[in-house]
Amino acid sequence: MSMNPENVEPQMEEDVCCSSESGRKSHHSEKVKKNLVSRLNRVEGQIRGIKGMIEKDTYCDDVITQIAATQSALNSVARILLEGHLKGCVVDRLQEGDTEVLDELLVTFQKLMKK
Repeated sequence: MSMNPENVEPQMEEDVCCSSESGRKSHHSEKVKKNLVSRLNRVEGQIRGIKGMIEKDTYCDDVITQIAATQSALNSVARILLEGHLKGCVVDRLQEGDTEVLDELLVTFQKLMKK
């Protein structure tokens, strides 16, 4: 299934986040994991491409355009993870009475909005 990074509509219903004795872990369906890994592989390729462009003295504006595309692709990965986190981990923890998750979520939003 190919997705346009600008119009991400992931299916996250199957994802679950939980706590374990060794710390918190997320548990994504195999379909979601495969999608995320595929997206990250493309980002990795884009980064190598940008490096090659710089090594070949490619026109700056063209390199910047590729950097913007790579940032957009990474933002898409973050959006998919955030949606799963909200629908799984955050809802579960709130239902358990753990309101600390809201403070944690605010910190996460601050990290995502830093630019």
